[in-house]
Amino acid sequence: MFFENTLADLAARGFVLSVVGLAWVMLLIRIVGLRSLSKMTNFDFVMTVALGSVLAAAVTADKWTVFGQCLSAMTGLFLVQWLVARARKDSDAFEEAIQNEPVFLMRDGQFCEDALKSTRVARSDVIAKLREANVLALSEVRAVVLETTGDVSVLHGDRLDETLVENVREA
Repeated sequence: MFFENTLADLAARGFVLSVVGLAWVMLLIRIVGLRSLSKMTNFDFVMTVALGSVLAAAVTADKWTVFGQCLSAMTGLFLVQWLVARARKDSDAFEEAIQNEPVFLMRDGQFCEDALKSTRVARSDVIAKLREANVLALSEVRAVVLETTGDVSVLHGDRLDETLVENVREA
């Protein structure tokens, strides 16, 4: 153990480990780049959640070996994320193998019932997203897309450039 178990020592340990753990994450982000925590893909989302879990384990470590293992695990996560992002960029086949496709939940003011059913998204959830996007009429909605990260995008207005939805699949 690197601190005794008094209340002051436990508080000091939590503070020191938090500062060092966060500094380590910031250093890794500076090395690997902001793309690491972008959540643009399902893999990025999993990376972010895993990183948070490992950081939580690091700041509560009671032994230096556990703390070091957590820092090493964080480095490994960033390395794997970098390698996967690179492979996705360089290989369409790899991209297709690991990436979910975005799905239309609405198109031109109409709900895509098959997509709602297959993605297990409730109509009321889509309506809530429409309200968040300040949609005033369903006829304004050009598309509602369930993105690969689980986010929902609402595209509304007078017209839609098809480039924005060229890789979105119909249910």
